[in-house]
Amino acid sequence: MEFDDVILGRRSIRGYKPDPVPQELIKEILALAMRAPSSMNTQPWNFYVVTGAPLDRIRQGNTERNRAGVPHSREFRTGQAFEGVHRERQIGVAKQLFSAMGIARDDKQKRQDWVLRGFRQFDAPVCVIITYDRKLASSDDTAFDCGAVATALVNAAWSRGLGAVINSQGIMQSPVVREHAGIADDQVIMKSIALGWPDDSFPANAVITERKSVDEATTFVGFASGA
Repeated sequence: MEFDDVILGRRSIRGYKPDPVPQELIKEILALAMRAPSSMNTQPWNFYVVTGAPLDRIRQGNTERNRAGVPHSREFRTGQAFEGVHRERQIGVAKQLFSAMGIARDDKQKRQDWVLRGFRQFDAPVCVIITYDRKLASSDDTAFDCGAVATALVNAAWSRGLGAVINSQGIMQSPVVREHAGIADDQVIMKSIALGWPDDSFPANAVITERKSVDEATTFVGFASGA
C-alpha cells in the first residue's frame, strides 16, 4: 500500500476471523513498528505476543474478575474521567459502534456483552502487550514513545492486510496478564493491541471515526496570512 492509503484507510478492527497469524509476519510488523522515534533513542518498549491457550487463559481471567467486581489494576496512569469535548467524542464513537451493532440504548445485556469483548481482546487470535522498562517509569517521554510504536504497529499491520485495535480493557486485570503472558517484574504493562485478520462481516469494523480538522487542531505562527 501507499503511505496515504494506509493512514487514511486504517480503522480500528473489533471483529476477527479465527485464522492464525504467522509468527514471521508478526516479526515483520514489529520490525517496521520499531523504526518509530523515541526520546534520545531510548526505545523503552518491549512486546509480549500472546496467542492460543495462554491468550484464552487471559481472556477467561479478565472476564471472571470483571464479572466478580474485582477492581481494575491497570499499571499506567488513567487520569480523571473525560469532560467537555473529549467526553463528547468518547460518546460519539460509542454511538457509532452501538448503532452499527444494533445495540439499543436500554439494552443492558448487549452493552455488557460489548464491554466484555474488550476484556477478551475482541476475540482476536493474537494480543500484543506493550511494556516498558520500569526504570523509565518516571518519564513522560516513555509513554509518548510507547504511543509512537503502537501507532506504527497498527499501521504496519494494516499495510499487511491485518487489522488491529489498541485497547486498555485487555490489560485492566494486570495480575492475570502478568501470570499468563509471563511478563518480567522489571516491565510495566502499558497497552494491549488485538491483532488478526479482519472479519468483514462484523458490522463495527465498518465504522470510521470522525477526526477534527487541521484548522481546529493547529495554530500556525509566523506564516504569512492566508498562506
